[in-house]
Amino acid sequence: MSTYLSLLKNRRDFRSLWLGASVSVMGDSMTFIALSWLVLAQPGGTAKLGLLAVCYTAPVVVGGLVAGPLLDRFDKRVALIADSVLRGVAVGSIPLSAAVATVPDWLPFLVAALYGLLKMVPMAAVPAAIPDLVAPRERDAANALESVSYSLSGIIGFTLAAPLLGTLGPANILALDAATYACFAVAVALIRRPLRPHAKPAARSAPVPVFRDRVLVGTTLAFMAFNIAEGAMTMVVAPWLAKEQLPGDGAALSLLMAALSTGELLGGFAAGARRPRIDRLVAIAVVELVAAAGFLAVLGSPDWIPVAAGFLVIGMFSAPMTVWAQSLRMERIPPSQRGRVFSVFRTMMQATPPVGAAVVTPLLVAGNLAGAVILMSALAALPAFALLFVREGRPLWITGSSCG
Repeated sequence: MSTYLSLLKNRRDFRSLWLGASVSVMGDSMTFIALSWLVLAQPGGTAKLGLLAVCYTAPVVVGGLVAGPLLDRFDKRVALIADSVLRGVAVGSIPLSAAVATVPDWLPFLVAALYGLLKMVPMAAVPAAIPDLVAPRERDAANALESVSYSLSGIIGFTLAAPLLGTLGPANILALDAATYACFAVAVALIRRPLRPHAKPAARSAPVPVFRDRVLVGTTLAFMAFNIAEGAMTMVVAPWLAKEQLPGDGAALSLLMAALSTGELLGGFAAGARRPRIDRLVAIAVVELVAAAGFLAVLGSPDWIPVAAGFLVIGMFSAPMTVWAQSLRMERIPPSQRGRVFSVFRTMMQATPPVGAAVVTPLLVAGNLAGAVILMSALAALPAFALLFVREGRPLWITGSSCG
């Protein structure tokens, strides 16, 4: 813990950014549950849940493509404050409507769509800002804290949402989320260091061809494949196992997701505290291969112990992938393009889990659990093997030549 405590103590601006983002993520994790409850209370609410999910997720792609260029053109502090204010006002419109009259049936869908449209602003701005706020040797620890923040804040938010629905109601939960946006805006305003756009590399007048960098392309494809496998596991296989194979129904599902989250916390903390002594691409490939092996533990069903252990392994060894790869990207992406590249990469990552859910569902419908497990393991492992043959080299924006 000394690594993280030292970073948070000595880097005041990073501490403000991290604390504000953590509080905001915790509020976000309660928002969809609250919106779902409001929609379910409407006539024909069950049939409208699909539309709510579309409004919540589909605009992310459009917003991700727009957010990146804006982050590279304006001070990231301004972008983050504007995002917090806009989404805070949108979310707060529901409890305000409930206080003065009734909530219009269309309002939850509009709020969900605006949330999805702006979601990529903080998801791209935070990693794009980290290199400006910490020293290069501190990036692994900073990235680990960001990863842990998403996991831990999500766990807390989801845990609090259920009892708060019964005591406060969905409208007041959204009022709490609006307050977390205000906290994030204040935290960003306290950042003293400007997060203005960086100048383009002097040696080039045209944009640096980032997507020709084999390291960036290779790690991104490996992560997309792994996210497809993990999306299949968490969105389809885990609920199916809890209902059809494991004792305990909902309790079994909670246990599996808790094991995954616990592994992510442990792996994230370990990865940020110590940089790998071997080539980072090799290290990323190795932990991805171990995580891919974790999928095979599902074959131990209906015994819940090996299945839960597999979820723990997946979380524990996938978290270092995220930490080390993000530090690697921060080195290889030109500072003037960090906003747009992180925005594109994270938009692509957000789009992949539903693909896994769609691919694995027919196998489970046919009762072919073994086929689903083998497919998930292969998706996670094969790109990792390919990474073993890629070498870091020097970034394109420094060398001006092909890397790998």
